[in-house]
Amino acid sequence: MSKFIESFNGDCQGEPGRRSFLKWLAAGSVASVAALERLNASLYQSITELNQKYIQSESPDGIYWEALRKKFLFKEGVIMMNNGTVGPMPRPVFNTLIRCFRLQVENPFLCYAYLSKQKDEVRRKVAAFMGASPEEIVLTRNTTEGMNFVANGLDMKPGDEVLLSSMEHPGGTHPWRLKAKRYGIEIKEVPLGLPPKSVDEIVDAFEKAITPRTRIISISHTVYISGLIAPLKELSAMAHQKGVLVLADSAHGLGMLDLNMKELGVDFFATSPYKWCGAPTGVGVVYVKKEAQDKLWPTIASSGWDTYKDARRFETLSQRADAIIVALGEAINFQSQIGKQRIERRIKALAGYLKQELKKIPGVKVHTPDDPYLSGGLTAFSVKNVDPERIVDYVREKYNIVVRTVGRREKGTYGVRVSTPIYVTYRDIDNFLQGVRTLVSQAS
Repeated sequence: MSKFIESFNGDCQGEPGRRSFLKWLAAGSVASVAALERLNASLYQSITELNQKYIQSESPDGIYWEALRKKFLFKEGVIMMNNGTVGPMPRPVFNTLIRCFRLQVENPFLCYAYLSKQKDEVRRKVAAFMGASPEEIVLTRNTTEGMNFVANGLDMKPGDEVLLSSMEHPGGTHPWRLKAKRYGIEIKEVPLGLPPKSVDEIVDAFEKAITPRTRIISISHTVYISGLIAPLKELSAMAHQKGVLVLADSAHGLGMLDLNMKELGVDFFATSPYKWCGAPTGVGVVYVKKEAQDKLWPTIASSGWDTYKDARRFETLSQRADAIIVALGEAINFQSQIGKQRIERRIKALAGYLKQELKKIPGVKVHTPDDPYLSGGLTAFSVKNVDPERIVDYVREKYNIVVRTVGRREKGTYGVRVSTPIYVTYRDIDNFLQGVRTLVSQAS
């Protein structure tokens, strides 16, 4: 609690502010705020002890992950294997969210005297976690907002081209469709295999589509339809040689993958921490490379859009839900305590096992690449003569496993999508596989 008091006192100017805070401290409800902080400290200490016990293993199985699973607030029996849509919050993140909302409820003065001033600290945490600088981080509401910021902010004239893949999310296509309708730019679609066989197949397809009029490649990094992880590093290197910018829709990337913006080389990168990173819904992140910032106009303007010298000029959104932003910082704390590399290895190990076993079931077509470099924690598949909705409904009724359908029949991408986050067990995957086998046997 002392750090919180120090932070508050440092942000409040003069004796009236300090007296008000001390008076607030005397209120009985403060006990619950302090209790939440003590609870978080205890949770992190238990993770530290687990890390020390299993220090020799990058991705230990069994008791380590079972213990971490208990750090989430799942309703009894729910097996959430669809955090590709919205993921759960770990207990420390929920505690921080409630603590901050309580501060706002009890004394709205704290919204602008304390909570809002935590934004830059969160920005620093996010930047370090992503391998970027704080001056390159924009805190948004979700990936779609970030994609719109780039599409709206980039100067383009009639006839200029944007290249999209054939498997983009609506949040990645409609910003460009709107720009095409308003300004006459051209959208070119680059087809991707289901699944593609190699990095070269993807990079070569985009390279062949580039013309002298191509300005930017806008591509899904974590493809929601198929689970493909696009090779951004190789795409960026190729595109930059030809003077083309790269925007990545990585809605699932933060918290799933061990990201490093400098290594990936992209110019713009939008992500949603409430899927795999454990943040509350309503907060997103956009990375804008320093060298690309002068190419982009702000979409929303308030004080600072014309005076900030870094990516903050794209974030003049006025009053925000500050508790959600502070909770994002806590989500980064939680992930960092476990370790990005360990998280990615666990997620990919689970997904690899799921793909391996799915391929043994007659009639199953896996839409996701086997190569762990081209895949992550999303696995998509279809089954001959078994409707994807039937699978989704059956495993929910039988095992309380939550998955979803994805894709479109007419494009041949319709199927089931399964998320394999760190809190899922091999036992959960085996139950899901048994459900698929049962439906296959009934259909034959």
